[in-house]
Amino acid sequence: MIQLIGQHTLQALSAEAKTNPRLRKNLNFHANNEAQCHRLLNALEPGTYVQPHCHSAPEKEESLVVLSGCIGLLIFDQHGGITQKVRLAPDTENFGVTIPVGVFHSMVALQAGSVFFEAKAGPYVAISDAERGSWAPAEGDDACSDYLNFMLQQFA
Repeated sequence: MIQLIGQHTLQALSAEAKTNPRLRKNLNFHANNEAQCHRLLNALEPGTYVQPHCHSAPEKEESLVVLSGCIGLLIFDQHGGITQKVRLAPDTENFGVTIPVGVFHSMVALQAGSVFFEAKAGPYVAISDAERGSWAPAEGDDACSDYLNFMLQQFA
């Protein structure tokens, strides 16, 4: 059976993200974590913190297309310096991105109701310590709030 993706889907997923302690929520379209192709919607609400990270496996390039709201994408060098920042939003010049393997990145929700479609190769493999930006606080660390504010200031 087909699965339609519409405005109601985006709104319902955003509503779930708002009530999630992490202020984000995925809707997976792939059958399980072992699937060879991962396709999902990812809802981010303002205040969520995504630690800068990269994917080092050669097949883990990822593509994102923003369907609603506005996402601030940050690209970092190996030492945590910001090398690029871009707003991604539907109906604008930049609404999606493909992030190559080995590129440190993070994103911030610049509007409530921000949802993007993500595609990357499976199977799921948790991000290793080496793939986490060691110069940024880990999720749950007391310094997350300050670092999130720093990332948000890049789009002020």
